[in-house]
Amino acid sequence: MEQEACLGSKTYDEINIGDSASLTRTLTKKDIQLFAIVTGDMNPAHLDEAYAKTDIFQQIVGHGMWTGSMFSSLLGMQLPGLGTIYLSQTLKFLRPVRLGDTITASVRVTAKDDQKKHITLETLCANEAGEHVLEGIAIVLPPKERICWNATSLPEVHIKTDGHDYQQWLLNKAVGFKPLKTAVVHPLDILSLAGAVQAAQAGIIDPILVGDEARIRKIAEDAHIDVSKYTIFPTPHSHAAAAASVAMVRNGEVEALMKGKIHTDELMEAVVDREKGLRTGRRMSHVFMLDVPSYPKPLFLTDASININPNLMEKKDIVQNAVNLFQSLGLGIPKVAILAAVETVNENMQATLDATALCKMSERGQITGAILDGPLAFDNAISHEAAAIKGITSPVAGDADILVVPDIESGNMLYKELRYFSGVQGVGIVLGAKVPIILTSRASDAENRVVSAALALLYARTGLQ
Repeated sequence: MEQEACLGSKTYDEINIGDSASLTRTLTKKDIQLFAIVTGDMNPAHLDEAYAKTDIFQQIVGHGMWTGSMFSSLLGMQLPGLGTIYLSQTLKFLRPVRLGDTITASVRVTAKDDQKKHITLETLCANEAGEHVLEGIAIVLPPKERICWNATSLPEVHIKTDGHDYQQWLLNKAVGFKPLKTAVVHPLDILSLAGAVQAAQAGIIDPILVGDEARIRKIAEDAHIDVSKYTIFPTPHSHAAAAASVAMVRNGEVEALMKGKIHTDELMEAVVDREKGLRTGRRMSHVFMLDVPSYPKPLFLTDASININPNLMEKKDIVQNAVNLFQSLGLGIPKVAILAAVETVNENMQATLDATALCKMSERGQITGAILDGPLAFDNAISHEAAAIKGITSPVAGDADILVVPDIESGNMLYKELRYFSGVQGVGIVLGAKVPIILTSRASDAENRVVSAALALLYARTGLQ
């Protein structure tokens, strides 16, 4: 929505010596976190309370340039305003700015250069006690003509709850394990090739690059990716790459598969082949491990990628696969929510009937190592408040670790809604085959592929196969 007031500016001729403007802000923890994210300045003096107590100021302080950035806001938005070009800025830091300090930044015109049309301003920041924390001089070039602009609202930024960084947690947990010998299937784009190489450099996988050798080397050369240390198994096309990679598993040459630039259906066609594939006695399924900013713990989601419309016995395996992955990470006994559109049994809604049956199967030992409840609507599964309003008493409701969706459509939409609307990060693998399959979207970045590989490594080395 557009703001009603029009943001404006002053030209050189409209500015007089002595003109001034000011801005007041209180430093919050979110300000510090956002500034660290944008700048990459992760100095623990700003972010780690324990470290900060040992530092010169004995407590967390804001980045000096956070305070200095207030001048940029003043000059660019108020005086001279829109269209201003920053030419120079001196800064003298006088005192630290601590959490909760209220800072007033001000600028005052002290000189005009009629030849160059430059404006010199005194810049000053003071805390609520009137103490100067920052002083300096700015020189700017005002706009030649007045500018009026109706600014639109900036997007809202969500910061993860304190302690969230489950992707780094996985990477840390994978340290010390023997790398997973992995066939990387058709890595014929920068993202998949870089992801495989970065996972190898991190000691997570020992890759065999399966695909068109000339194209792999050309992509590596163009992207400055060093593949000289890795084996390349040449194949003419993606279908052959999938078949060759599966054969490597069957021959005991590799311990995992990693999807490259190949469609999931094409890779899985080779994996599920009844004669030459990697079938076991259990249904294969995909599990996402999600880092949800507003949820207090990692959240697992299954199956959003493999099984289109699973029946009851297939859902039994889907649940068990997810439970085994959860336990392989040392997270204890998971609370599993079997999702449906409603929280009551309805004979016309198969998802509610399946949920009821799965819970009974868990009671009888057909699903082990978890606490199940369902049917549960999504809100009841993840919100104590929603469950309480509907009178649901359950150890799972409002505290789910694993969400089991009815079918691939609901799971796929749920994941993508979380990903694109809420900034949820997720890594995932396929379980139930002879080896774990590192299965990410073809659009996934290299980091996502590396962390998914770490998930597969932990499952392969410690999991319940």
